[in-house]
Order: sequence, then C-alpha cells, then structure tokens
Amino acid sequence: MKTIIKTTVLCLIVALSTACHKDLNIVQKGALTTNEAWASAEDAETCMNGMMSQFRAAYATAYMFWGEYRSGIWGEGMSSRPVSQNVFQNKIDQGNEYTDWQSLYTTINTANVILKHAPELDFTGKEAKYNKVMGTAHYVRAFCYYWIARVWGVGPLQLRGLESYDLDLLYPMPATKAQLLAQVESDLLAAGDLLKDVPVAVNMPNIHAVNTLKTDYYLWMNKVEKDASALAKARAACNAVLGKASLLSSYADIFDVKKKNNAEEIFVWSMIKEEKEGGFASEWLIPLQYCTTSYHENPVKVGSHQQWMFLTPDHQAFLTADKSDTRAKVTFDSFYDSGTKLDLKWINKFAGTWSNGARVFDSDIIVYRYADVLLFDAEILLAEGFADKAIDQINVVAKRAYGKDNFYAKGQSDAAVKEILINERLKEFTAEGKIWWDFIRLGVVFDRVPSLKGKENNKNILLWPISKASLDDNQNLTQTEIEL
Repeated sequence: MKTIIKTTVLCLIVALSTACHKDLNIVQKGALTTNEAWASAEDAETCMNGMMSQFRAAYATAYMFWGEYRSGIWGEGMSSRPVSQNVFQNKIDQGNEYTDWQSLYTTINTANVILKHAPELDFTGKEAKYNKVMGTAHYVRAFCYYWIARVWGVGPLQLRGLESYDLDLLYPMPATKAQLLAQVESDLLAAGDLLKDVPVAVNMPNIHAVNTLKTDYYLWMNKVEKDASALAKARAACNAVLGKASLLSSYADIFDVKKKNNAEEIFVWSMIKEEKEGGFASEWLIPLQYCTTSYHENPVKVGSHQQWMFLTPDHQAFLTADKSDTRAKVTFDSFYDSGTKLDLKWINKFAGTWSNGARVFDSDIIVYRYADVLLFDAEILLAEGFADKAIDQINVVAKRAYGKDNFYAKGQSDAAVKEILINERLKEFTAEGKIWWDFIRLGVVFDRVPSLKGKENNKNILLWPISKASLDDNQNLTQTEIEL
C-alpha cells in the first residue's frame, strides 16, 4: 500500500496525465509546487480529467477479470496462459497480477485530493463546474470502493489523499466490507446531489449513471448483504432513471464504433485513438498470422494480440440455441479459413476499427446501458412480488432480440421468472463484465459455475486474495483466507 500511494502523491501526477475527454482540451501542466497545482478552478478540472484517465486505465483489462472471467462461460482461446486459466477455473493465488488493487487506490487517492482541494478554490460564477468536479470525484470513489468490497471483501478505507509523509496513510489499517460498502452509499448520495443539474454526457459520471449505480448497489445490498431496507432504495433509484434513456432498435448498433454516445448508453469509458486504446477486447480477436490476409475484416476480426480467451463450447451453444436471437452473432462469430485450415472464432463486441491494415481499439467500454435499467427493474419487480410485471420488462428487451412481442408468457412461478431473467442477462450482457456479479447477486453462482459446484461452504471462495506486493508494502494487511 505504501508503494501504491507513494506513486500517486498529490494531483501533480494527474496533471501530467492525458486528459480523458478530447473535447475538453485541457492544457497539461509540468512540474508544479503543491500551491501552484491548486491555484484555480481550471486546475481542479485538469485534475478531474486526469482522475478519469486513471479510472479508465484501472478497469480497461481488469474489468473482465473481476466481473466475468470467473463465471464459467469463458475458457482458453487459440492460446492459453496461467493468469487466465486460473481465473477461469477459480483457482486464484496471490501471484495473479489481477489480485493487485494498486490502480484502484491510485484513482481513489486522486479523488480524495480533489475532494479536499476543490472546495478551497474560487468557483464564483462556475458553480456548475464545481458540482461536476466534486460529483465526479464522489462517483469515481464510490465505484472503486464498490468493486474493492466485492472483489476482495476487505481493503483500506482511504478518505484523505497523501500529501505528506503520514504513516497512517502509508500503512493504513484494513476496513471491513461493511465499512467499505457504507462509504459507497455515502459517496453515491453526495454524487447524486452534486450532479443532478449537471448536463449529461455519457463519457463522464452523470445523474443517470449515479442512479444506475445506486440501483446496482442497493440490489447487491438487498440480495447479497441481506439488507431488507435496500430494496425500496433500489426501487427509488431505478425509478429515477427509467425513461431517461432508450433501447436502440438494433442490438448491433450498441457496439458500432461509429455510433458512440447513442441513446442506450448511460455511462462509458471512452477509448480514443492515440490517447487510450486497447483493454480486454484486444485479447478476443484472431491473431493476424492465423488468418489468410484476404479474410482480414472480411469477415474475420483480427488483431495483433494472441487470443487468450474465448467462450466455452457450452456457452456458445447456449447463445445460439434460439436461431431468432439476433444477439448471438453480435456477441461472437465464426469462420472456416480454407487457407490456414482453421476454424476461427472471435468476439464482435468492442472490436474497434480496422484501419489501414491495423486494429484500433477505439470502442468505448460500456459500463451501463438502458438494458441494464430494464432488467434491474424486472429483478426489483420480482423481489417485490410482481412476477408478471417483471415479465413485461424482460419482454421489452426480448422483443429487440427475437423480434416478437410478449416472447415470454405471464402466469409463471417466481422461480421460472428468475430463471428467465438470469438467462436473458446472460444473452444480453455476455462479454460486458457483469455476469459474475449477476450470478452472485441472483444466488446461482454455485449452480451455474462448474468449478464452484459443491463448494458453497468453502471459506471466502468468491473473493480474490490480496496481492503479495500489497502485503509486502503494508504490514497492517493480512492475507484473506480462501479455501479453494
């Protein structure tokens, strides 16, 4: 932890980062003193954009490792490696690179510095900018702590940025999961108050993103943490975002790089050529050398990386079982290359742009979209005892997929509706970093994940261990006992 914070002292590092959004045109700063770094409202905006760049980088690849690769629907691709295989099989030790939370605490530290210094600056006549800066910092901190609580179940709760040699910050004590989750709620409430009147841009935290994250969070608190009062809060948050976006008529259009910032998106991490590209999708395509040149992008999506992971045969069969479901081909595709004599399969989502014989990974990573809201609403309705109304919401999403009204019949048992909901989330969100959390929240992780069957009583098996580097840096941390 000492190393984590020492590498992120103040916002001076952030000021050197590339701004996250190309339309802001922030002039980057060089070597500054602490006072110079916080001289004006514009400095706070610069720091905010640097934080957003850190935020994006923290999740660019880890998002799938933490949010989906453990769910049993992924396996090796055309090549394999231990760092992926162990995650697929839920045999994760502290040497796995994705046990390291450094990037999240780097981002949190910057949020903390913003939350301390922005109120000291003169935002006279720029109150909307102040609300945006502060609301963004609260949202980012909430998001990071929400993931830390769910991934590791424990972690330092840092609410002050490191600006001096402070042993309490260098060697922080771990907080409990309950303490981390309480902070998430506090930050979400603050973010909602600050961002409620700020113009919505889907590539920045916004009020609809806050309410969607609140819905996600309160459902987790209700289903997993057994907080009975959280269901009503989930309902209020979901109601606040219902109708604030809309489904696109074509599922493929959601992931079309030429149709960014579309009506379905609620919050995304921007990927921009020559600024920030890549992420998890770079490991899903066919390596150039395995595909005949004439088939590059015609129809095979190729890239320069190895294909380290792909959907399991069982999950491929699940996605393609109903031939009327238009989502399957958008999610993945296949082609027999007669030149290399290989059966090639790749993921279509987030594939970026093929330009001048090279792959540019400039597809934005979609964190929340309106289908999330509709299916969250269905989940809440089911929990409230309204199974038929839950089917109505599921059918809104299903109509786009199957081209049919009322695809699912009403009058079914709660258990049957829950099974439909789980399956529709699988079909709708495969390769979007959500499935692991869905399985835990909906109580089916030990049924749906083959490597976890019969391990319901294994201690902390759904958590990740703390990295060796973090343990070495902070003597106040102890390794989580995980029975594999």
